[in-house]
Amino acid sequence: MLDVSDAVRAEIGDEEADRLLTGQNAPGSYDCTSCRTPGYPEQERTSTVLFVGGDTAVLAFAHASCIPSQVVSVSEEQLQGAVRSITGETVPAAPAAPAPAAPVPAAPSPGGPAPEQAVLGVTCGQILIGEELHPAIVVEPTGPVVRPGSTGPGDDFLPLLIEAGFMPVTDVGNVPARLPGWSVLVAMGQLHAVLQGASGGGRPSAWWQAHQPLPLTDGWRASANQRHQVLVYAAPAGSIGQQPREDLMRDALEKAAAGGVLVAAAMPLTGT
Repeated sequence: MLDVSDAVRAEIGDEEADRLLTGQNAPGSYDCTSCRTPGYPEQERTSTVLFVGGDTAVLAFAHASCIPSQVVSVSEEQLQGAVRSITGETVPAAPAAPAPAAPVPAAPSPGGPAPEQAVLGVTCGQILIGEELHPAIVVEPTGPVVRPGSTGPGDDFLPLLIEAGFMPVTDVGNVPARLPGWSVLVAMGQLHAVLQGASGGGRPSAWWQAHQPLPLTDGWRASANQRHQVLVYAAPAGSIGQQPREDLMRDALEKAAAGGVLVAAAMPLTGT
């Protein structure tokens, strides 16, 4: 009951794909790299997920109910971290929340010049909307973000995100709309990256990625796997701050929304 997508088959070749499908190279059991619970290919549908780095590729397995079979591009450093996790070697842990800031392209600029570097801080938590908890990521730069190619002062972080499809938030009590082409990469039960789809349907690339995979709480992972999506909020520097508790993060989001400086999008889980 193994799923091998066309994209994975193209990367590993027909011969290896057929060996997987006939059970020659398929595992008898595995730990789902999304929900971290056991999986059994002979009893339940299982996805093959190929992580591709600079010079390395790693094939992982996940419940098909968690994520589909696909190819995911990650940095070589992240891929080596995943290999260490799979083989049982110790990987240095990152703080749970707020997550360390990571230098990444400040904002997407389809068809334009390469974006300047900015430092984005990411905090993970759950947001109560109505009577239900939703997994969320809050992104906030440590300083102003200028438009790629611009040398003038100012902060273009929100305008750039709105141009990319994020929507302004006026009420945190509403679930934001899904943003096509974007996704959140959770691998080995840890947050790796926010991925942006390439124009023309190419392989997605990291808009933000962690220096080290970030630990996630059991509640966050359970909520993400139940809903198969993550709510991503973003605000300019100084709008949210690194809040140590989810209730304080919610209060900060509401203040940012009231001030007209909050945007958001819902994104599906990808990877594992």
